[in-house]
Amino acid sequence: MCFPLPCVSVYNFIKRYGRITDMSTIGFIGCGNMGSALAMAVYRSNQAEQIFLSNRTKEKAVALAEKTGGTVTDNLGVCEKADIIFLGVKPQMLSDVVKEIKEPLQKRKHRYVLVSLLAGKDIKTLEDNFGRVPIIRCAPNIPAQIGSGITLFSANQYISEAEKEYFKKLMLPSGYVEEVDEHTMECANGIMGCGPAFAAMFVEALSDGGVACGLRRDKALLYAAEMMKGTAEMLLQTNMHPAQLKDSVCSPGGSTIQGVRKLEENNFRAALIDAVIATFEKKF
Repeated sequence: MCFPLPCVSVYNFIKRYGRITDMSTIGFIGCGNMGSALAMAVYRSNQAEQIFLSNRTKEKAVALAEKTGGTVTDNLGVCEKADIIFLGVKPQMLSDVVKEIKEPLQKRKHRYVLVSLLAGKDIKTLEDNFGRVPIIRCAPNIPAQIGSGITLFSANQYISEAEKEYFKKLMLPSGYVEEVDEHTMECANGIMGCGPAFAAMFVEALSDGGVACGLRRDKALLYAAEMMKGTAEMLLQTNMHPAQLKDSVCSPGGSTIQGVRKLEENNFRAALIDAVIATFEKKF
């Protein structure tokens, strides 16, 4: 007579030989701006069995644990307990992290997935450091902190389609999520990754102009930020080309076209194009 395997045995079998999907344990090595934003997304997704948090400054991990219900541990603790491990350290710290966690990961008996947030480190570099293991390279941006971000990702050949779908579920509360090839990710970084800094500078400069014209600073900032939000929503909802939107605001002989003329005189668009190209050419 045959008897079914105990549930625990089936669970362990799936963990070791199957794919990581649905209600897995999630760990974060590094709880900086991006790590914290994605940890909050994982928490809001209700798709994590448990969240483990590690950070060089323990206070950050403790503060994040209070928001997510996560468990504070160290890097080795994350490596031992998490099915999906987010690497949220600075790119220049990669070699130090590899020295610390590569061997413990190699000793694991159950499958794990590495998710790298390290800017400028491609999948080949990660495989050269960690070996032929399941790797997702992830590029979020700062608005992910409020659920309005963009998260692009690429995966190596050891990641299954089911695992990609599970990763999307985990990230969805951070905002827009899309799988792309690595070249697209590199090209897009200057827009979606660095762009919030450029947009913030634009809002600041607009508000400076408003203050120069007599507005209170708080009102100038509010109007500029709301204008940016509304314009972005209009472009997304109508699929209107930016040039068409610009032309719809520029009345013949009006004030807007005079402002556009001044921006063109000062190479406004060329400066933004050069800024994006500079971020693309930056090597870590």
